[in-house]
Amino acid sequence: MISFFLQSAGARIEALDARTSWKPRASVAGGAGRPGVRFVQDGGGDLRDDGRMEQRISLITLGVADLGRAMDFYGGLGWRGASPDGEVAFYQAGGMVLALWLRDKLAEDSVVEDGGGWGGITPAYNARSPEEVDAVLAEADAAGGTVARAGAKTFWGGYSGVFIDPDGHPWEVAHNPHWIIGEDGSVTLPAD
Repeated sequence: MISFFLQSAGARIEALDARTSWKPRASVAGGAGRPGVRFVQDGGGDLRDDGRMEQRISLITLGVADLGRAMDFYGGLGWRGASPDGEVAFYQAGGMVLALWLRDKLAEDSVVEDGGGWGGITPAYNARSPEEVDAVLAEADAAGGTVARAGAKTFWGGYSGVFIDPDGHPWEVAHNPHWIIGEDGSVTLPAD
């Protein structure tokens, strides 16, 4: 169902260079010295040659009760999106897509019972500075959201706050001084 809407919204899927390979390399995955495995890209491509799922997210869909109200809220944050049918809307969000879909339709398509309330996921917006965190929280408040946690220093050395959109989806807005935010908004984790 979502792929139909993406096609009807004019989204294109571009073929990636399948000649690229990924090779595993053992490493220590930060924090408390816990061992982990990291995949190191060989050749700069995006596909793995081992047939396993690529490590990326293409689309996040938030269930909403009223699409018009939800689009007004995200529009109030300066986001531009489009709805091909009045039931779903799509927003280009860097290298991925955020979708807003009527909650009952999303639950049916996802084959889950909708018990209402929080679904155990919190999208995040990474800011370039603590001042940007506060500015984004103020924008969300002005657009009709609720600031659930004002911006403040965190235990991990950053600065973050949380707003809740009109449909109850919490969004963390955070500045992590160790992460690199590109001009296009992409986030790069630090090398070991």
